[in-house]
Amino acid sequence: MGPLEIILIIVVIALVFGASKLPQLGKGLGQGIKEFKRETGKSDAEIAAEHPTVVTPVTDVQARQLDPVTGAPIAPERESVGNRRV
Repeated sequence: MGPLEIILIIVVIALVFGASKLPQLGKGLGQGIKEFKRETGKSDAEIAAEHPTVVTPVTDVQARQLDPVTGAPIAPERESVGNRRV
């Protein structure tokens, strides 16, 4: 977008909202951007501390082999040591 398009957009906004509402509109937009940046910069631990009811997704799950016909999990084979099963 060039400077001419930006000026045209500002003029249209001024006509639609009126010159007296532009400072309030700019303030609200600035606060929204500030809030967005603050929220996107947080780590998962900070978010969990602020919202204890939010469950964090489980990402480290042990893979299990599925039966190709039924789709049910297949019980893992246990390793045998000598004649004993572990």
